[in-house]
Parts: sequence; C-alpha cells; structure tokens
Amino acid sequence: MKFNFKDKIVLITGSASGIGKIMSRKVLEKGAQELVMLDYNLAGINQVKEEFSHFNIPISAYQVDLSNQEELLSTIEKIKNDNKSIDVLINNAGIVVGKNYIDHTLEEINRTMNVNVNAVMVLTHAFLPEMVKRNTGVICNIASMAGLTSTPKMAAYVASKWAIVGFTETVSLEMKQQKSKVIVNCVMPFYINTGMFDGVKSRIVPILDPEKASSKIISNIEKGKLRTPMPLPYWFVRLSQALLPNKVYDFVMGDVFGIYDSMEDFKGRK
Repeated sequence: MKFNFKDKIVLITGSASGIGKIMSRKVLEKGAQELVMLDYNLAGINQVKEEFSHFNIPISAYQVDLSNQEELLSTIEKIKNDNKSIDVLINNAGIVVGKNYIDHTLEEINRTMNVNVNAVMVLTHAFLPEMVKRNTGVICNIASMAGLTSTPKMAAYVASKWAIVGFTETVSLEMKQQKSKVIVNCVMPFYINTGMFDGVKSRIVPILDPEKASSKIISNIEKGKLRTPMPLPYWFVRLSQALLPNKVYDFVMGDVFGIYDSMEDFKGRK
C-alpha cells in the first residue's frame, strides 16, 4: 500500500536532533499538514521550530521526558485536547548506555526500557485505534540491527530493540489479520552517524549516513514497506542465525564483521 505524507499530521519523537530532526524536515518538504514534535530538549525544539519556519507549516512542540509515563500520558492528553488527529507516528527517540551489563545501574536499565520500549507502546496504544477506525495511517518504530543480533556492552539497549522488533511485527500481523490499511513499519538500522554512537567502530558494515538513512525510512513508509533493515538484509541475519551453528555465527559476526567489538571505544552523546 502506497502512502502520501501530503496534508498529513506527523508526530515524531526525538525530533530535536539526529535522524528525528532530518525526518521532520523531510515530511515538511513533502507537504505535511502539521509536524508534532516530542522531545526532552527544549532548546533543540525551539531551534528546530525556528530553522524550519520557512516551510510555513504549523509545528507543534511538546517537551516531555519519555521515561516518565505519567508525564507522557499527560502530553498525549494535551495533543488530543489540541484536536490533533495523528496520521503518522514515528517512534524515533532512543537512548543507549554502552557498558557491560554488570556496570549498569537499575536506574539506567529502567530508563532505557521506559524510553525505548514502554513509550513506544504507550504512544502506539494512544494513536493506533483512531488510525484503525479511519482505516489509514502509519506507525513507524525505529528499532535497530541490535534488535536482530546481539552486541556486547549494549545489553539493555539490545533487549529494548529486540522487544520493539517483536512488538512491531506482532502489531503489523494484527493489522493484516484485520484487513486494515494501517502500515506498521519496523526500521532496523546499523549504527547511524548522529553522535548517539560516537566512538563505535565497524570493520566491514558501514556506519550509516543520517541523511541517507532518513531518506530511506521516509521512502519505505511511502512504499508501504513493513520492514526497513539497513544495510544488512533482514533475511541475511535471520537465515544466518537459523542455519549456522552458534560458534560459526559468532565467528562471522565477531571475527569477520567485527560487530562484537564495535562498542569497545564507545563514547556516545552526553
């Protein structure tokens, strides 16, 4: 099913920076009726609103801590009270800790799961029913290639992304069973060069360019795609896991692709 962003109200979380900001620009370029921004960074929100003001398209911004469910629910209520009928929900916001699991604090674990998983499910729960009722709309969840294959020093992050891959694919199947035209898309990118993963290294698989990654995500939504893996094909990872013995798979991912060592020099964005 094809989808057109023109005259649609698009909500993007984590839209003050990184690919969230780039995707915001792209949907405005495609003639969206309104952009709804959710982000914790108030200064970033205001900067984006000013930078994109030349589009002459309404931009509504809500500062919210996605790890705080009470605050998120209050923000959702405000959005609905402002009579915004969301046509596209892009759950883009995410955080990563980047250290051995035994060095994680419980606060870091809970915050990771709250932002990367619970917020996605709460926002989907809030806006999907109306999309189903109208029989049109898009839910796009930005997961990660880490939702397909594990990586040391990312235990909580990997767990959250595996959850999002499973959650998204399940909701997509439910839409198919209900013969709904609502598109539920799961994006599974490798590292993207936005600052979130500063310091990571990759031996063979290229670090993704944020502009190109954002373009592919938006393009695949328009094409009605249900999966957007980048750059490794979805089938390659799943087939390798199914057919290769564990030791061989670990050799391929660890020694050949170097994915298991990719977080050794991780710095991240503060």
